[in-house]
Amino acid sequence: MNAPLRFDGRVAVVTGAGGNPSLGRAHALLLAARGASVVVNDIGHDPGVPGYTRRADAQAVAREIRETGGRAVASTDSVTSAEEAAAIIDTALDAFGRIDILVNNAGISIGAPFEVMTARDFERHIAVNLMGTYYCCHAAWPHMKAQGYGRIVNTASSSMTGFANQAAYAASKGGVWSLTRALAAEGAALGVHVNALSPGGYTRMVQAMLQEDSPMLQHSRTNLPPELCSPALGWLCHEDCEANGECIDAVGGTVQRTFMCRTRGIAMPALTIEDVAAQWDAIVAEEGAQTLGVALLDTSEWKIRPYAAERDNA
Repeated sequence: MNAPLRFDGRVAVVTGAGGNPSLGRAHALLLAARGASVVVNDIGHDPGVPGYTRRADAQAVAREIRETGGRAVASTDSVTSAEEAAAIIDTALDAFGRIDILVNNAGISIGAPFEVMTARDFERHIAVNLMGTYYCCHAAWPHMKAQGYGRIVNTASSSMTGFANQAAYAASKGGVWSLTRALAAEGAALGVHVNALSPGGYTRMVQAMLQEDSPMLQHSRTNLPPELCSPALGWLCHEDCEANGECIDAVGGTVQRTFMCRTRGIAMPALTIEDVAAQWDAIVAEEGAQTLGVALLDTSEWKIRPYAAERDNA
């Protein structure tokens, strides 16, 4: 029998982990139970997101971990600014001396038809789901780079592949997936692996989005405990996991891989609109399609302009 996979000596930050039920709480509890020291982060309540009937409580989840013999502290800073994201990471450094694992789980979702969604709705999704992920990654990155090790798991969603009434959420999560891929390419040489988890479970977000008589809510409550998403998350966070740039779906005990591919297509030097129309079936045919891995390119010969120098001299 294989030895249990543990995180002794590792320090993890889990954002959006104060809800109950919630994915973040389940992630934090599992990592702590396997030996990690955990920063449980949650702002408690976002007044800009309707439907939530109960506040999240980072202190309560941290206390729950400590009462079962684990190590945890709480953070109530928001992920939506560089300063507060840095404070979240500083909480880990101050309490435990390092940061090894970052789980970007904090997020919002407002379900509504596209024509009634406002620019503010889109801005909020981008600010929390995408920019929040960026801010926390950016704050943790130099510490992981300096120690030559890190595991980052960003939260994607099946909505990013196309979902009605989820335009803002899907757009923000698609951005998270692309950010994950870019950071995975850059982090590979640094010992920092970056992956995405596309989870599904019964959470406060689901409660807030769906009406009480919704069959989907009832199915989620009965069959999709958030705890069943956390084992896949745990593996992506573990030092033995070499995955990088992947998106792993975890819903109700089912674990799958979502990936991008490129068809063989056509190549015609004198391409016309009519050629595209005539060859459309060949262009979209999936036979022989190539799975797209993270682009680990040697850019030393690209001679990219020195961005920092140009910025400083502007």
